[in-house]
Amino acid sequence: MIKDITIGQYFPGRSPVHRLDPRVKILLTLGYIIMLFTAQNAWALGLGVALGFLAYLISSIPLSMIIKSLKPVVPIIIFTAVLNMLFVDGEPLFQVWILKVTREGVHTAVFMAVRIICLIAGTSLLTYTTSPIALTDGIERLMGPLKRFRFPVHELAMMMTIALRFIPTLIEETDKIISAQKARGADLETGGLMQRARALIPILIPLFVSSFRRADELALAMECRCYRGGEGRTRMKQLRLVPVDFAASAVMVACIAGVIALNILMP
Repeated sequence: MIKDITIGQYFPGRSPVHRLDPRVKILLTLGYIIMLFTAQNAWALGLGVALGFLAYLISSIPLSMIIKSLKPVVPIIIFTAVLNMLFVDGEPLFQVWILKVTREGVHTAVFMAVRIICLIAGTSLLTYTTSPIALTDGIERLMGPLKRFRFPVHELAMMMTIALRFIPTLIEETDKIISAQKARGADLETGGLMQRARALIPILIPLFVSSFRRADELALAMECRCYRGGEGRTRMKQLRLVPVDFAASAVMVACIAGVIALNILMP
């Protein structure tokens, strides 16, 4: 399951989604989240699903990647769905002892599961199609007005991007440590809850040591390159909006308007 986590990975490409301005992609991702949580019926949510599916087709990112990334959160989705089915009042479908499944509960469970899947898929597309450097520039530009209040915009953007950048590295490191401990005879899959918790100690300690060592090496490398923060820093690539950015923004605005219209017309 560790190898299936793809959050934070960047897949280079030349699709229209890859070529979008990072600022626009961040705003489009926020708009997509708003659209998902604004949808109040199946038609409106279906529009959000269709938009996400279309974005993946245009970006040429294989859908198998998002399926792999969803595996770790499947237990959470199932747990949420079961809670909705059992504790939402409505017309009962069947009842076993004190457990009652209602028609409205099933509808809410399916609705919430689809919403969570679309939310993960939509936000993952941002990191799949945006390099860490471009993502840093986009976040810094969008938060630029906060510099007037002496807010550390550049430092915050850099920290967020470094955190995303090191997620795949830490996942790979964790997988190597688990394989090494299993080769030494460590039992990580059997026993009770407390035994499994104790078995994690030989994994967490080397992982923390490795993380601190990588952080120290990164800080040393940045100092050797005379990194002094965002003040006086120039950029090799300047961000400029092009027609495809305006077209993508117009599509998102139209979809949000469509969701609001469907909520009103089909309550």
